[in-house]
Amino acid sequence: MRRLKEDIEAVKYNDPAARSVLEILLTYPGLQAIWFHRISHFLYQHHFFLLAKIHAQFWRFITGIEIHPGAIIGHRVFIDHGMGLVIGETAVVEDDVVLHHGVTLGGTGKDKGKRHPTVKKGALISAHVQIIGPVTIGQGAKIGAGAVVLTDIPDYATAVGVPAKVVRIAGKKIEGK
Repeated sequence: MRRLKEDIEAVKYNDPAARSVLEILLTYPGLQAIWFHRISHFLYQHHFFLLAKIHAQFWRFITGIEIHPGAIIGHRVFIDHGMGLVIGETAVVEDDVVLHHGVTLGGTGKDKGKRHPTVKKGALISAHVQIIGPVTIGQGAKIGAGAVVLTDIPDYATAVGVPAKVVRIAGKKIEGK
């Protein structure tokens, strides 16, 4: 119950439009996707792979958010709107991350092992960002809308563009950018 309460508080903190707990419970597909991912992930961890995938695909149909049952999702992760969001099998999303609609945490192909991104604590990933491969998005980093991230982004950096380039670190503009 503590974790469910944390999730609801994360919605209230990150979305000024959230008016009540009942509204959050009934109308926030990002919250629903995370809750049902926990069940899929539990099944996946206990080697019920097919059942985990079927469960995840059902909730993908309901929420428009695809989270592979193997992905690791931390506490207080907030998915804003969420439609079209995809999180791959070996992705790791740490605590207090904000993800917007259209984000892809995707792989680069048929490689084995870690092939999806890791998003560190407190990062903000804006709408329609594509993060591809086993890259790391640093703690507290911000990725601007529409960016395509193919390399690691340092802690507290802001990255924008295609391909994404770091333009600020800890709020200070990078010389020549």
